[in-house]
Amino acid sequence: MGRAFEYVIVGGGVAAGYAALEFTNRGLSHAQLCIISEEPVAPYERPTLSKDFLLLEAPARLPSFHTCVGANEELLTPQWYEEHGIELVLGTRVESVDVGQKSLLTAAGETIQYGILIIATGAQALRLEEFGVNESKAENVCYLRDLADANHLVDVMQSCTGGDAVVIGGGYLAMECAASLVTNKINVTMVFPEAHCMPRLFPAKIATYYEDYYESKGVKFIRGTILSSFEFDSNGQVTAVNLRDGSRIPADMVVVGIGIRPNTSLFKGQLAMEKGGIKVNGKFKTSNDSVYAVGDVAVFPVDLCGKIHRLEHVDSARKSAKHVVAAILEPDKTGEAVHFGDYLGTTFGAYWINNGHLVGSFLEGGTEEEFEAIANATRLKPTVDDPAEVERQGLNFALTVSKKTKPQTPRIEAGTTSLVLEMPVYAWHATAGVVLAASISAFAYWYGRRRRRW
Repeated sequence: MGRAFEYVIVGGGVAAGYAALEFTNRGLSHAQLCIISEEPVAPYERPTLSKDFLLLEAPARLPSFHTCVGANEELLTPQWYEEHGIELVLGTRVESVDVGQKSLLTAAGETIQYGILIIATGAQALRLEEFGVNESKAENVCYLRDLADANHLVDVMQSCTGGDAVVIGGGYLAMECAASLVTNKINVTMVFPEAHCMPRLFPAKIATYYEDYYESKGVKFIRGTILSSFEFDSNGQVTAVNLRDGSRIPADMVVVGIGIRPNTSLFKGQLAMEKGGIKVNGKFKTSNDSVYAVGDVAVFPVDLCGKIHRLEHVDSARKSAKHVVAAILEPDKTGEAVHFGDYLGTTFGAYWINNGHLVGSFLEGGTEEEFEAIANATRLKPTVDDPAEVERQGLNFALTVSKKTKPQTPRIEAGTTSLVLEMPVYAWHATAGVVLAASISAFAYWYGRRRRRW
């Protein structure tokens, strides 16, 4: 006989931890929630793996970075889950899911029934072999997606001090790993096909700033080419990297960061898919009324753009987890978006109103004063009696409200974009600019801390 729970979360990453906290904050009863994870540990803040976990001195280790410390909230240790009556099924793979029967089967042979299923399966690292490169399971070829990967990377780094590392990829993760390798006294060469690093986030001028600093610390960049093959020794370890342009780079270790793929295979043929992920509506509900999806796997609507998007960002995992719990527990609660400005011009934005109060805001192309005003107004949560009047006033509404007091309000920002969300509005609205802003802001913060260590 199997077990049954009102709520089941498949996946034990960042989103699962934040969803669990939101459930308990909203009065979850004992034995209502079950989290099933392939990893052997309770949910943790995954970004730590490419940051403080790789430090040479005083590295971060569990339990210090369990969720939800990444958002300055409670530290959810295994004991916390036990105390709150949440069942953690760890080190367990889900073999199949039947959304019609509301059941799933684990690799251990157990059948678990659910009332509501939340898919938080995250993503997996793309492997070189998917692109025709034979790595022969060499132990000195490293990926970084989970705790086991991070432990392996640390072991390999410690054995390569003073040696040569090649980092394949020029994205966010690859840049972080390159910095950690340098701080661990390893010579680093980065290889990527684009003209500059982090092309999805940075224009060439900003990328050059970071590349110049990395080069000042000894990092070498080889741009505009890709890996073609490895050379191995008699023990099966990689000794050199061969590139498509004919270059050969000696290597004592290789770190691969070439992207991820959402883990959706359990649900193909059962749920609507789009853009490589699971399609959801503004409340993160899938094509099945009893199934929701959050984090890396969710493809959601973007009202301001009239399109749908999938975000690979920890802030998305945290916020979508909280939003989905609120939407499940209060399904009739909705938020209203009020747009203002010239969407064909350079300055425009939106307010989100819920239960007669301002709860969120977005601004593109404003001045510093306007950014501060819209952030402070959102923090104040002023009463909104007439949304149409707010729409008419546009930015003046925020400027007027903000003059009453000026609390310090954190916001996601970069360049000319600002997003502030103070509480769930359940219709998940964002823009591609918000993704860019969050990623740049996070990288800049990490870079500033790392620079002080270099």
